[in-house]
Amino acid sequence: MPHRRDQRCSLFWFRRDLRLADNPALVAAAAEGPVAGVFVLDPSLWGPAGDNRRAFLAASLRSLDASMGGGLIVVSGDPTVELPRLVESFGAAVVHAPEDFGPYGRRRDDAVAKALADVGAQLRRVDSPYAVKPGSVLTGGGTSYKVFTPFFRSWTKHGWAEPLPAAEVDWVEPPTASSGVAAAIPEVQVTIPLPDAGEDAAWELAEAFLRERVGAYDDARDRPGIPGTSQLSPYLKWGTLHPRQLLDRLGSSPGEETFRSELCWREFYAEVLSVRPDSARQAYVDKMAGMEIDEGPVADERFAAWVDGRTGYPMVDAGMRQLAGEGWMHNRVRMIVASFLVKDLHIDWTRGARLFMDRLVDGDLASNSHGWQWVAGTGTDASPYFRIFNPVGQSKKFDPDGVYLRRWIPEIAHLPDRSIHAPWTEKTGAPAGYPPPIVDHDEERRESLDRYEQHKQDWA
Repeated sequence: MPHRRDQRCSLFWFRRDLRLADNPALVAAAAEGPVAGVFVLDPSLWGPAGDNRRAFLAASLRSLDASMGGGLIVVSGDPTVELPRLVESFGAAVVHAPEDFGPYGRRRDDAVAKALADVGAQLRRVDSPYAVKPGSVLTGGGTSYKVFTPFFRSWTKHGWAEPLPAAEVDWVEPPTASSGVAAAIPEVQVTIPLPDAGEDAAWELAEAFLRERVGAYDDARDRPGIPGTSQLSPYLKWGTLHPRQLLDRLGSSPGEETFRSELCWREFYAEVLSVRPDSARQAYVDKMAGMEIDEGPVADERFAAWVDGRTGYPMVDAGMRQLAGEGWMHNRVRMIVASFLVKDLHIDWTRGARLFMDRLVDGDLASNSHGWQWVAGTGTDASPYFRIFNPVGQSKKFDPDGVYLRRWIPEIAHLPDRSIHAPWTEKTGAPAGYPPPIVDHDEERRESLDRYEQHKQDWA
């Protein structure tokens, strides 16, 4: 049961660490005595988030509260105002929290530290949402890596701490009923089935993946028609599971090595964003800024067709319908739909990135922005722009039996394998109710490359 509010305590500020196990900052707080566990519902983060992500966060907070015996304190407002107020209310001298490396999070934490100092308290930052926190792995010249492969080698060599058991915490009870989770977290209505939330749900899924699927991950992860991915990204996003806990369980099989590298991609993009916060919404490679893009009514119509899964290219449409129907999209398909928007429709990558962040349950700014930039040719890849995914070729290669396509596009489910990837090749054309291709991929591929060549001449 939560502790009474009759003795001095410290505060633990939950953010992207909604778990009790392997939480070094919480261990540090508990070592100093009773702890008031606090989550600040920050309008600067809650407002821009899509309903799917808000709803999953709310469910994660309810699960965390239950694991704390009803001890989670939730307040809404500016953390620079609410945390000093809580410190004074509880007579606390320290607020513990993991370090945040996002553009907004870093600014917010610096402002909170100053506001706490003004009332005689301090913000003590311990650990981070990453196995290796940004800034820990540098080149021989002391700079951050700009390419993934050498980063991965150094990251692996650096290593990470062993996971810690759950802390024994003497929780301080919420000061009023209105500050408890039930009253303070808004109800968010969504139309999609959300994943089960919380630390226990994260581990149930992780255990099943590590037991049954990680061995074949190196191949299965690229096939959207089978359950080959971990689907742990929503839990990593909110820290109900820490990457360190997964890395501790991995061996050296090809599947496990591949999964380890995928966890590292998340940390690489966090590193890149921490060094270049502007790259959340601008080209990481400066010379790629200013590439010709399409705008206006026709571009808007094509963007709407892409959003609705009505482009006439089944793999693109299946991916966009999965995003709308689940708030999640298979990673291979994310690359295909992103390439189609940028290289076939010539629409700015930031429009796609914004839509993803609005709909994804697992929306993570660093991974999303830099995943899009990798595809768009504006990001960290050494040979970027001329990689253009063929939506039909990718469909045939990674969903050869059309399992994924048939699930998400019932209009073409009756087609044979030979034509389901390109329904317009049927003698009678695309089936009734399903559109023909809105563009010709081969023509738009040439157009993209021509624009790239012209842009190279402009910056030369």
